[in-house]
Amino acid sequence: MLIVGSYIILAIFSSKETVEYLKKNSFVYHKGLLNSSIAPSISIIAPAFNESLNIVENVRSLLSLHYVNYDVIIVNDGSTDDSLQRLIIAYDLERIEYLINKKIPTKSLRSGVFKSKNPAFEKLMVVDKENGGKADALNFGINISEGTYLACIDVDCLLMADSLQRMVKPFLEYTDKKVIASGGVIRIANACKIEDGKLLAVDFPNKWIERVQILEYLRSFLLGRMAWARLNGLLVISGAFGMFDKEIAIKVGGYDTTTVGEDMEVIVRMRKYMEEENLPYKVAYIPDPLCWTEAPDDRKILISQRNRWTRGTIETLKMHRNIGLNYKYRVLGLLSFPYWFVFERLAPIIEVLGMLYFLFLVVYQPLNWTFVVGLFLLAYLFSLIFSFVAVFTEEFTYHQYKKKGIGLKLVLTIFLEPFILHPLVLYAAIKGNIDYYFNKNKKWGVMVRKGLSKD
Repeated sequence: MLIVGSYIILAIFSSKETVEYLKKNSFVYHKGLLNSSIAPSISIIAPAFNESLNIVENVRSLLSLHYVNYDVIIVNDGSTDDSLQRLIIAYDLERIEYLINKKIPTKSLRSGVFKSKNPAFEKLMVVDKENGGKADALNFGINISEGTYLACIDVDCLLMADSLQRMVKPFLEYTDKKVIASGGVIRIANACKIEDGKLLAVDFPNKWIERVQILEYLRSFLLGRMAWARLNGLLVISGAFGMFDKEIAIKVGGYDTTTVGEDMEVIVRMRKYMEEENLPYKVAYIPDPLCWTEAPDDRKILISQRNRWTRGTIETLKMHRNIGLNYKYRVLGLLSFPYWFVFERLAPIIEVLGMLYFLFLVVYQPLNWTFVVGLFLLAYLFSLIFSFVAVFTEEFTYHQYKKKGIGLKLVLTIFLEPFILHPLVLYAAIKGNIDYYFNKNKKWGVMVRKGLSKD
């Protein structure tokens, strides 16, 4: 009942936030930021490790964004493939001398800093450093960046041309509080037609494991995170694409290199800093589909990814446990932290214990099977309703899936998703708990890329 009630409340808040956003932005001229000479400067930081499959095309996409004042920093984090060589050849790079202000400790440079000899690529900087992981690479990018704001992305992601205009807008809107971070909706690019770093057509994948993730992302981003943004209780901005206030990011020490959930941890730490300094602030979120990324199309890779997400959540909540139920942190301590602890941290464990207890009752106790069936139907039907709300929200707002027949496929996916994705996610969460407490070799995990479709 707690889960059902909380989801209904989140859906209501999300719908209010989305409607208000769409009304307000129907009067906004985003291209004004494109033409403005005083538009705030943005540094895009993209860590790369063995990304030779897509790196040239993805950098071309980043260099084609519609914004007047930005630069692109590719941090080659000790790649063992030919990622750096491909960039050097494609963008006519040469090694330069560059003074780096190490405000945040990081691993050292490997072969140096590179800039293009071609004026067409003057926005591009490539850094080749020793391998230290994604968080360390992002910190190196922060040290070398010159922008007022930081757009941290995965190098394999595809950004829409106007994504910077839309993401920076929340930072400029508020005068009574400081926006410390903003995020946008992440979409799955599997099966989409992409050419020369541009999204040409949106399609629906054939694999069920990809389809169910699309539905999950719609629920998570359009309903969950939009609602938490309205409550100013958001604890995570997706690592695939997020924008941050550089000053605050440096003050809190950048990304934590000891956790596998660096994207969640840095937001919690930035929020914690603002609360402790008693500074009015906001973490903004917008429903625009600004970033498209490749999702796992294999069960093993999906489980590895969700295992890492679980461990990252456990680490972050444990590191900042003094926030929980602490009135000094207001919404962060009294609402967000307890919710994440119960419904994200403990939920998989509670569910498995419930299943084991149910099996015990089946063997040793007479059950009211009418009640049992009714309970399971309630859970299943509510899952369907919540998914339908997410799909209707997508259809009546941005309507990305326009091809004939995709609507029917989405509906079929809604009915089957609880039996396809949920068992895998539950297994990954339990495995993540076991790995966190009993496996000393806590790896970040590898996401195997197959390349975004060009067909």
